[in-house]
Amino acid sequence: MTDIAKQAAPAATDPGRVLIFDTTLRDGEQSPGATMTHEEKLEIAALLDDMGVDIIEAGFPIASEGDFAAVKAIAERAKNAVICGLARANPTDIDRAWEAVRHAGRPRIHTFIGTSPLHRDITRLTTDQMVERIHATVSHARDLCENVQWSPMDATRTEHDFLCRVVETAIRAGASTINIPDTVGYTAPRESAELIAMLRREVPGAEAIIFATHCHNDLGMATANSLAAVEAGARQIECTINGLGERAGNTALEEVVMALKVRHDIMPYTTGIDTRRIMQASRLVAAVSGFPVQYNKAVVGKNAFAHESGIHQDGMLKNAETFEIMRPEDIGLSATNLVMGKHSGRAALRAKLGELGYTLADNQLADVFVRFKALADRKKEIYDEDLVALMTDTAAGAHQDLVVLRHLRVVCGTDSPQSAEMRLAVDGVEQSTTATGDGPVDATFNAVKALVPHEVRLQLYQVHAVTEGTDAQATVSVRLESGGRLFTGQSADTDTVVASAKAYIVALNKFLAYERAGRPVTDITSAAS
Repeated sequence: MTDIAKQAAPAATDPGRVLIFDTTLRDGEQSPGATMTHEEKLEIAALLDDMGVDIIEAGFPIASEGDFAAVKAIAERAKNAVICGLARANPTDIDRAWEAVRHAGRPRIHTFIGTSPLHRDITRLTTDQMVERIHATVSHARDLCENVQWSPMDATRTEHDFLCRVVETAIRAGASTINIPDTVGYTAPRESAELIAMLRREVPGAEAIIFATHCHNDLGMATANSLAAVEAGARQIECTINGLGERAGNTALEEVVMALKVRHDIMPYTTGIDTRRIMQASRLVAAVSGFPVQYNKAVVGKNAFAHESGIHQDGMLKNAETFEIMRPEDIGLSATNLVMGKHSGRAALRAKLGELGYTLADNQLADVFVRFKALADRKKEIYDEDLVALMTDTAAGAHQDLVVLRHLRVVCGTDSPQSAEMRLAVDGVEQSTTATGDGPVDATFNAVKALVPHEVRLQLYQVHAVTEGTDAQATVSVRLESGGRLFTGQSADTDTVVASAKAYIVALNKFLAYERAGRPVTDITSAAS
């Protein structure tokens, strides 16, 4: 075992310890529409660090000035986690990644190149040229940083002989972690295990490094493939919160962590994750990304602990273990869904929000309590999901400093055209207009465009009810696009049209802030997966 590998993380000295490498901020953000603001990235990174994630891949520093700034800030603020920056196999990328992570207590450079025949055709490198490139770039990264990770992109479709050759090259050049990505979600569990076993058996020096697995979910096997790799000797799982990621997403952190916890009898491995923070992380990423979690999503879905069948309900009443293999409290869910109402006080609200993973200072609580009371006046019963939506809306409101909704009144029904009367504060100056449209939401969005002229295109408009009933809050997600860059907004209200207006304005504020900052965007079309 090399000294560098021992410094990398606990797994180097404990054969039963599996490292959790979270790439929500890098691979997760590559999911179309999941672009996050600087502040949102810092908030997610802080939570990942607090909950025990071993390595946080904070971003792709060469991609843009914004990405570089976020990675640098995360590196400077990290308390425990290794902070990793991604780089392609060239000195410019690697230097930029090092510049971003160098001030972390435990920095890492992650460099990659596509090794499958398809990717070699794209790079136009012969196998010998690729081996030379790998040795040179990994050596360069190692000269800068003691902790270097290397990935052969599309490893699961790379010839085994060549894969062994390039892995050995990277190890000799100084890589202490070798990641084996299933970039297109092509492999199956047995193949995943056999590939790791083959590399550990055939590659000289394999016993001195940590093997990682990075699986995509195109065929729905990402979690199974990751766990199979661990059983074959991999000791680092690359994953994202809620399985966020390109196409069908990545291995979901919550799934692999809870699988190892619940089935410790057949998979005797441990992680350092505080599982009680899982729901908090899931909700935060869903709110920030604008990607709601599907109801039947494993572990964190709304229905994961719901029981409607009479047989199931009867069994649950007699013994919860009859139909639940893990306790809601294990992932940070309250054991009881206490109903709050207009008579609930600040102490009860603080306690309930604490159960949901929110810690508020007195001034923050005062602001949320005003919003809570306003909601309670419109809604008879307020459930946990309502409070989560309220907190999401409160966080979104913190960014609404350029454009603020002051008044909205719509006229709709069978007679057309539908109209929206709106008043906005734009840079502190109130302006009013009335606009028409094909329905109340279209009229509302047209009113916003009239008061704040812009060229962004509406790419996504999505509504879902937070709870049941005609007085349920609607959570609206909006995605705007401009010049290939995406801006998301989310808001909740018992009035769907009001929620729609607020969500649109949240996304518009992000666009306006970005535009005023004048940040250039570098088009990076290839990133390791």
